[in-house]
Amino acid sequence: SARAALARPARYAVAPRRHLAALTKAPGRTALYDPQHERDNCGVGLVADINKNPSRVILTDCNEMLVRMSHRGGCGCDPQSGDGAGMLVAMPDAFMRKHSGFELPAQGDYAVAMCFLPQDEANADRARKSLERASRQRGLGILGWRVLETDNSDLGEAPLASEPRVEQLFLTKKQGWDSRKFDQELYRAQAVAQLENFQIMSDEGVGEDAVLYINSMSPHQITYKGQLTPEQVLGYFSGDLLRDDFHTHLALVHSRFSTNTFPSWSRAQPLRQMCHNGEINTLRGNKNWMRAREGLLKSPYLGDDTAKLLPVTSDEMSDSGNFDGVLQLLTNESAMSLPEAAMIMVPEAWQDNDGLTDEKKAFYEYHSCLMEPWDGPALIAFTDSNKWIGATLDRNGLRPARYYETHDGRVLVSSEVGVVPWVKPEEIKVRSRLEPGKMFLVDLEEGRIIPDDEIKNRVASQKPYQEWLSTHTKYLSDWASSQKPAAFDYHDETTARRLVMHGYTTETMETLLAPMAIGGKEGFGSMGNDAALACLSAEPRPVSDYFKQLFAQVTNPPIDPIREELVMSLVCPVGPESNLLDAGENNCARLVVEHPVLTPEELAALQDDRSRDGWSSATVDATFSREGADQPLPSPDQYGQGSDSALERALADLCERAARAVQGSYGRDGAAIIILSDALAGPDRLPIPTLLAVGAVHQHLLKTGQRGKAALFADCGDVKEVHDVALAVGFGADGVCPRVAYEALAKLRHDGLIHAKMRNDIPSPDDVPDDAEIRKAYRKALAKGLLKVMSKMGISTLQSYKGAQIFEALGLHPDVVETCFSGTPSRIGGASFDAIQRDVVALHDHAWGSETRKRQTDPAGAWTGVNHEDVPQLPNPGQFHYRNGGEVHLNTPMGMVSLQAATKSNSRDTFLNYCREVDEVNAKSTLRGVLRWRPDVLDKSKVALEDVEPAKEIVKRFVTGAMSLGSISRESHEALAVAMNTLGGKSNTGEGGEDPVRFGDNRRSSIKQVASGRFGVTSHYLANSDQIQIKMAQGAKPGEGGELPGFKVSDYIAECRGTTPGVGLISPPPHHDIYSIEDLAQLIHDLKCANPEGEVSVKLVSEVGVGVIAAGVAKAKADHIVVSGGDGGTGAAAWTGIKCAGLPWELGIAETQQTLVLNDLRDRVRLQTDGQLKTPRDICIAAALGAEEYALSTGPLIALGCIMMRKCHLNTCPVGIATQDPELRAKFEGQPEHVINFFFLLAEEMRRTLQSLGMTTMDELVGAAGDVLEVDPAKLRSNGRPDKAMGLDLAPLLQSARELNPTAGYRHTQLQDHELGIKADNELMDAAHSLIETYAKGGSAEPIVIERETNNLDRTLGTMLSAKVSKACGKPGLPDDAVRIKLEGSSGQSLGFALAPGITIEVIGDANDGCGKGLSGGRVIVRPNPTQLEGGHFVPSENVIVGNVACYGATAGEAFFRGVGGERFCVRNSGALAVVEGVGDHGCEYMTGGRMVCLGKTGRNFAAGMSGGIAYVLDPDRVFADKCNMGMVELGPVEGEDADELRGYIEKHVAATESSVGADLLADWDDSVSKFVRVMPTDYKAVLEKMKAEEDLEATA
Repeated sequence: SARAALARPARYAVAPRRHLAALTKAPGRTALYDPQHERDNCGVGLVADINKNPSRVILTDCNEMLVRMSHRGGCGCDPQSGDGAGMLVAMPDAFMRKHSGFELPAQGDYAVAMCFLPQDEANADRARKSLERASRQRGLGILGWRVLETDNSDLGEAPLASEPRVEQLFLTKKQGWDSRKFDQELYRAQAVAQLENFQIMSDEGVGEDAVLYINSMSPHQITYKGQLTPEQVLGYFSGDLLRDDFHTHLALVHSRFSTNTFPSWSRAQPLRQMCHNGEINTLRGNKNWMRAREGLLKSPYLGDDTAKLLPVTSDEMSDSGNFDGVLQLLTNESAMSLPEAAMIMVPEAWQDNDGLTDEKKAFYEYHSCLMEPWDGPALIAFTDSNKWIGATLDRNGLRPARYYETHDGRVLVSSEVGVVPWVKPEEIKVRSRLEPGKMFLVDLEEGRIIPDDEIKNRVASQKPYQEWLSTHTKYLSDWASSQKPAAFDYHDETTARRLVMHGYTTETMETLLAPMAIGGKEGFGSMGNDAALACLSAEPRPVSDYFKQLFAQVTNPPIDPIREELVMSLVCPVGPESNLLDAGENNCARLVVEHPVLTPEELAALQDDRSRDGWSSATVDATFSREGADQPLPSPDQYGQGSDSALERALADLCERAARAVQGSYGRDGAAIIILSDALAGPDRLPIPTLLAVGAVHQHLLKTGQRGKAALFADCGDVKEVHDVALAVGFGADGVCPRVAYEALAKLRHDGLIHAKMRNDIPSPDDVPDDAEIRKAYRKALAKGLLKVMSKMGISTLQSYKGAQIFEALGLHPDVVETCFSGTPSRIGGASFDAIQRDVVALHDHAWGSETRKRQTDPAGAWTGVNHEDVPQLPNPGQFHYRNGGEVHLNTPMGMVSLQAATKSNSRDTFLNYCREVDEVNAKSTLRGVLRWRPDVLDKSKVALEDVEPAKEIVKRFVTGAMSLGSISRESHEALAVAMNTLGGKSNTGEGGEDPVRFGDNRRSSIKQVASGRFGVTSHYLANSDQIQIKMAQGAKPGEGGELPGFKVSDYIAECRGTTPGVGLISPPPHHDIYSIEDLAQLIHDLKCANPEGEVSVKLVSEVGVGVIAAGVAKAKADHIVVSGGDGGTGAAAWTGIKCAGLPWELGIAETQQTLVLNDLRDRVRLQTDGQLKTPRDICIAAALGAEEYALSTGPLIALGCIMMRKCHLNTCPVGIATQDPELRAKFEGQPEHVINFFFLLAEEMRRTLQSLGMTTMDELVGAAGDVLEVDPAKLRSNGRPDKAMGLDLAPLLQSARELNPTAGYRHTQLQDHELGIKADNELMDAAHSLIETYAKGGSAEPIVIERETNNLDRTLGTMLSAKVSKACGKPGLPDDAVRIKLEGSSGQSLGFALAPGITIEVIGDANDGCGKGLSGGRVIVRPNPTQLEGGHFVPSENVIVGNVACYGATAGEAFFRGVGGERFCVRNSGALAVVEGVGDHGCEYMTGGRMVCLGKTGRNFAAGMSGGIAYVLDPDRVFADKCNMGMVELGPVEGEDADELRGYIEKHVAATESSVGADLLADWDDSVSKFVRVMPTDYKAVLEKMKAEEDLEATA
């Protein structure tokens, strides 16, 4: 019978309906909004009867699972309008025989196509006929259509407006077919019909609601889904799912959290064969490569007709839909089983995994030759409902997946435990989790769970993969070993000319190349990027400067490529591909390239016929003639229109020659290796920029179906730094040989620069590395840098990154993008081919001399030679550091002098001089600089200045940037706080915590930042804030983590951060509790509970799609969103991060404003922006584009005395701002009054701008861009390169959001509903109120005990109570065990987040992810229910009791877990004790303090980045050393005081949890202690030894 699950839980009661301003039809690309960038994450679950016994229980259990994960899904303003939810069930045969209305053949001989049809009858009829026609063509019998009984009475406006008809087509099997043939023909009919309807959408420009969409088409299963909330699924499909006789033996469920509120029924999940929680980061590349191999695809069952099923990927589908499409293709048109296909598409990390058998490694290596991984955080649940049901997890383990197996033969897999609360503890046989890269699989025919090793070994041993690889796979390193070592014929003149021609500068040599050559690392800088955009620069700029790297934020996490290197790989198979659908030994006949930056020997091997084992190679000249390349500047009316330039013609010719080389000619096979070479560039030949050459050829070969037939390499002169390599590979190159960079390195050595920079490290010049060693260090640096670029986007393998185009073009003409980078975002137009050609010519003429060329020609004009006396010097345009007469920078010496003078004297005249200087520079360097206030608006203004909002109100909108205590000095940090508190604005702690003594005075920072490192984040810290800011990314280096070097970690800084003085600190690239949008929603909820009166802000960085991300953040209930520009400051970062990632804030804030208004979400959040904001004009433009608040960092620092030395990372700041050196700090002369003056000067001029616009308040200006701003043609024409500047199209930037959705709000007017009133903590606070009040007044009280049941809906339990304790009692909290909370059941996520001292939470059951996060002195105990232990069958130490990231960021307190923990246990623990009986991968990562005891096995990569604290690991079999990351720790025995300490911890664990493992160890302690290993960070040990020596010396004295 139906259970209580069918009713909506009380805490999810329907809120009153609100009239929607959200659009009822999804818009296409509009201004800066592009639906291609939509993202979604979700909750996933499955329930199955292992023995295939259908029942009603399976359905009700799975529905309860779905409903109880509602918080993992999303909805917009209307609680009745969900993002999508659904359920895939096995074919209910008995139900269909009773209710279908058809005489059905035997089960398995009929199929059901579950379809969405258009509401319009004509379109619906067309859709039906389309599927019927495709079905008949495949030989399927048609019984007819069944209209489903649905109930839409509970739907909101948006899903109602796009609701389709839901009908089922019943089909029958042709006589003589077996079940496999039936499945295949159903798939073929489905594919053909769906492609036909996608084509209708394209041809007619209609949406999904006008065509057929097939949810499922199978004899075994049906998908019921829609744009529904989880609670609506059963009710909507009431005619089927609510009937008591609807039974199934399995079900998959899915709840979607989309980043928009636009309706989409088709994108709901489950899909046809799977459902997906996560994000495919490499989707563009996966789709490109699937298109590239289409010409090779031929099903062994279908032959040439395979083409009818293609393309299998589509822009009309989400990443999950494309994955599902390829999965269906592999399982139906090849011999692959469903588990095998999943293994290939989402392989585990196999390259450096010693835990895999040789057979498994060979399987993965073989299949890497067939297909690149679909990379990204992913939990994939899949089934065919007949043979298999299972799930697989990505190699990083970035999504949660827990499972139970019951004694009666059921399995329950879901993102959370406790989602089917009536499953009793004694019914549970196994509590486990899905591990990184592993597969959970049930064989429904055998009726058992197949272990991961068994299924993978079975699949891997099906064919002789090792033998095939050894026979057919070639390795470039083997070919290169036969080549003679490269020797450069260095010649000063020709080298100098080549360097200049290819764009080298003195900064290239000294700032970029030298650090890589010497230390194998990129050069570092600080204070952000204030140089002109390439599209506005008057200097010749490389094409690479027009691109910005994309990065992960919110919907998927970046990866740490250093500490988690075990999941990263640069190895790639390249060259001709074979038929993916017919795996044979020749499929692995490919060339393995181990490093994408080729050595000279590897390039020589590619070009040497003797080295290549019969592989044919063709070198294609990538240069064009200097003659005819001169182009006069076009007239103003022709700017930006493009032209038929010599460069464009050269690219077209290059593509044709490359295609001919691949194609071959009569009697000659095509080349398997194409090398694009600019080596012929010289006096009379111009090099085609490598990025254009690679991109154009790659795109051309994709379009002609030839890309899969050859490898593509570049022998190039202009690839020199990490960004260049990333772009070349990202746009399709299989490898690059930076020929001229190697020559430049030789020059560095020859000129003595290497010796000069290494003089402190080497005894004599004779010890300088030779050229080969320098090249090796350089390649190492490029490899590290490339891994970091990949990891920013959460991509693990270069094979997946290659061709994925994970960049945005900023300032390139559409013709350039379409020709060379098709599909890459480019939103504002810009430089055309002819403008790029002018840069190429300018560099060439500087190298070879334009005047010299004229003199060195004969009377007929022919080139006769080079003037060897005119050798050019490398230019120094000042791209990285300001240089007078060089590249434009926003921060100039004169500007700084003017600002400091103005703020010290509070002089308006001096301040106006400063503003004029900065605004003049702005016009030559930024997008905002080329805008102006519309003259027609200015002419109409008749507002008196006294009527304009006063400055004292405007200054409250100002915020100082998030500069951490540690990156800057205590004095400067406090000065900023005092200034902002005086103004009524806000200062930001940054990620370094804050001294609690400041909480009670005007040095308190209103904004408390929570970053990935969680330094100093305690309950007390969070409770003493007005706003808590989640730092998702930093403008100066988005997608990267950070480090604070040990010399900056003083005693004071260490105390504030809860770490050890002198020991360096690491901020991970990701928050380890935010791998998706629903994870962010959880952290927002956590932080709101930690300070219910405060706001929660989320800091994002501008990139294409940031508006889409912001919409998801608003739906996740953030109160406030920051969109930072990519040019913001930083204490330290590699130049690649500073220069090459992140977009201008103008684009980010405008896109966010437009997208939020489109989604009717804008009025729920306040928007803030930052990034080189300097003048009143900047801030008013930011307001017009949508920002309500404005964060400034550089300006206030300059006001305090900063002189922009850019030495922040060296601790040598001469004015005492960015240093912890006591002597330098003593030089700090800044005063809060200087900052106060700065902000009031800004505000007063902003008032005058408002007056000129006819406005009286800042609110009127917010979002008014299209009404008050326009492009200033005069500024574009006066730009140093008007041919580039005039090509810009800033209309999308200035689009009025109000016009996009006129009824929606366009600024913040309402509060988010965080639903805190229904939380269980309210009961806890009521129960403890009297006790807390007593202790707050200095009294004492009897401890209290609170007992209650719990379930997964009780999220963040104990945190609101902790906030109340922290506010009342301060940091000390309550006495130990003053409040004891006993819970029974499965606790919700983030149990005990920031649990305050004196509170103990004990769970009898199990816990979800984030248990004990931010533990702040409280105690958490989780142990199994005693009823489960009866009989001795359930062994706690072999079962999972707590989820991922338990005790992440814990600062104090204790946690005891009787059972196994998940991944990333105790990450960034800085002071707590945690005891557990086994952990997953990455345990104790980044730990800086405290103690961790593991009484069982660990996963891989234990202690990566661990810089403090001690871990004790039980290791009786001596296998732990292989699982420990030894980069920062050493292992040793547990002896003396350590042994006593460890024993005490185990005794506590036994007392708390009744652990039998602990009791057994204590029973024979002398033997037990010898089985433990002590994990001690080396730096931490050295500091402790030094401190002890100093104490001993003091004692002796």
